[in-house]
Amino acid sequence: MKQSVLALGNFDGLHRGHLAVLQTALQSAAAQTKRPAVLLFDCHPREVLTGVCPPVLLAEEEKRRRLALLGFAVEIISFAQVRDLSPAAFLDLLEARFSPVCLCCGNNYRFGAKAAGTVETLRTLSAQRGIEVQVAPDVMFDGAPVSSTRIRVLLEAGEITAANQMLGRPFSYAFPVVDGDKRGRLLGFPTANQRFPQGFVRLRRGVYAAKVCLRDTWYPAVTNIGVRPTIGTPDLRSETCVLGFDGDLYGQILEVHLLEYLRPEEDFGALDALRTQIAADAEAAKDVFERTSHETKAEGQSCLF
Repeated sequence: MKQSVLALGNFDGLHRGHLAVLQTALQSAAAQTKRPAVLLFDCHPREVLTGVCPPVLLAEEEKRRRLALLGFAVEIISFAQVRDLSPAAFLDLLEARFSPVCLCCGNNYRFGAKAAGTVETLRTLSAQRGIEVQVAPDVMFDGAPVSSTRIRVLLEAGEITAANQMLGRPFSYAFPVVDGDKRGRLLGFPTANQRFPQGFVRLRRGVYAAKVCLRDTWYPAVTNIGVRPTIGTPDLRSETCVLGFDGDLYGQILEVHLLEYLRPEEDFGALDALRTQIAADAEAAKDVFERTSHETKAEGQSCLF
């Protein structure tokens, strides 16, 4: 007996295009009283095929957590083991392992050795096996389909507002808070320092309006991504001042949501000038937070975002 509705794709950013596929799978599973599942590879296919993985938009464990919260069974297979399978052999594997009644994907889905299988190939091979195929329509932004590649380009350029529109949520990252040099506290703006793991998308250096959820309360925040030229930091890091929060965050996993790019990094030459600028950045961040407060409330009702 066929048991599942299986969503297919990379899902490497969980953006609005991915969400369209996931929603299609959830609706199909509910209508047929079947288990919704999503197929993930153990690594990005490009890492196996070219030796280079695209910059990471969403940590793998966080992606799996969000998919599970949506109600999906997360199924993981080795890409190295299937990379040379023909499209037909790949479908045989899916049928044997997951017993799908329906497969859901996007218009640009490719599968099989050398990406030989297209959506039409999937329809033909699936029909031979009595499996339905549902293809989610493209989600468009600025005249082109939403894609992880476009989002990476925007993030690297500091175009956080447009990137967030394609994601359908504020871009965020969640990494441990590490010990800093305590300069922020001396300036009157204590900060939580975080280091980006190797391979994570390279965000444009500068100051961002952000928000953080602590103890079920959302706070406005100012985040500096860079090397702090006035003080000097040897490594790229995220440094976030959570406005209105007083507490020790050291050692915790802090999720920072970036809302708007405020300005590039700048060497102010003196700490007094830096302190004045940080105060101005804090006011700007509060304004952005208040302007987007309706989005904050909406996110509180979503298990994906």
